[in-house]
Amino acid sequence: MDLHVRYEGDDDPEKCTARKLARFDLAELHRSDRATPYGVVLNPHAERALSPADRDAAAHALVALDCSWESAGEKQFTIDGDHRALPYLVAANPVNFGKPMQLTTVEAFAGALVILGEKPQAEQILSKFTWGETFLELNEEPLRRYSECEDSGEVVAIQQEYLDR
Repeated sequence: MDLHVRYEGDDDPEKCTARKLARFDLAELHRSDRATPYGVVLNPHAERALSPADRDAAAHALVALDCSWESAGEKQFTIDGDHRALPYLVAANPVNFGKPMQLTTVEAFAGALVILGEKPQAEQILSKFTWGETFLELNEEPLRRYSECEDSGEVVAIQQEYLDR
């Protein structure tokens, strides 16, 4: 699956997982909305959750917005595409370890890839980070369950179980 990043460049370059993915030719960075290809856009403000039903649409491109959490407001997500929210997942990155929904770009991509049935690609991109394997370990059960769903509704129902805990 082709990974594309709408890159804002407003976070610490040393900690930017999108830039590291690009250095290893695992993702392509784009500086404008127009240059970013149409596909499934990972958007925490989207009305529908990502599910295995989005696999065909994501085959064109899987797109993430890379910006600091302070500027990740709804207005930032103006990219054309099928916008989908990732379900409940826990961060493994050193800055937000253990915090739900505070994922880096590589964690967002990896979670999406597992849900879409591309676990080997998720493992490949996470292998570039010392904490990458920890992300899959922390989220093993929810990612497995989400990847077995038929559609967004089922994903949301499973997510609610984790939110209710």
